[in-house]
Amino acid sequence: MPFKIALAEDNPINRNSFMQKIKLHGNMQLVFSAHNGNHCLEELAGLPHNNLPQVLFMDIEMPELDGIETIRMAKSLYPQIHYIVLTVFDDDEKIFEAIKAGASGYLLKHDPATVLEEAIINVLEYGGAPMSPAIARKALQLLSVSPQPAEKQQGTTLPSTLTEREKEVLQHMVSGWDAKRISSELNISVLTIRKHIANVYDKLHVNSKAQAISLAHKQKWF
Repeated sequence: MPFKIALAEDNPINRNSFMQKIKLHGNMQLVFSAHNGNHCLEELAGLPHNNLPQVLFMDIEMPELDGIETIRMAKSLYPQIHYIVLTVFDDDEKIFEAIKAGASGYLLKHDPATVLEEAIINVLEYGGAPMSPAIARKALQLLSVSPQPAEKQQGTTLPSTLTEREKEVLQHMVSGWDAKRISSELNISVLTIRKHIANVYDKLHVNSKAQAISLAHKQKWF
């Protein structure tokens, strides 16, 4: 069965672009398209439980009710839905506001249909937190601690529970690479890479890419 998805986006051009992308893949079914946060909540309230979207893609800058507040409200009412932000790079300062509100991922609006599909699989099957590479790099910058004037301290040792392959995958994640690029670099299937990422999350006791990157940076693993 196709994945059930929904979209909240006030710009008609961006809405049409999104719809054209999902038409390229028969395994994505658009349950509804809303033009602002209030409209989104109305659409959700009018749906039977068995027809709610599994993933709701959310714009941030919308009139009446913005995306972050919509996610916060919808998350409390429909915790089973995964909320993925669609944004442009120049509003990246809101990354952590969205994550704190309950967003499961953060993608750029110009990302292709394959990235949307991979993000859906990532959150539904692996409990991951998909991020565009540019967003992941920005998240790392925002998490960075200002360098100390003293001599750079040596980082701590990576947890021994991580396998060598998992350490390698984590290092690429910290560099802002997505599963597809890591797969190509290591010559391993995307499915196997996702399993490695899931293992990394479990062993580090985190539940998102941003948390894994933050931990790696704070511990100076790379």
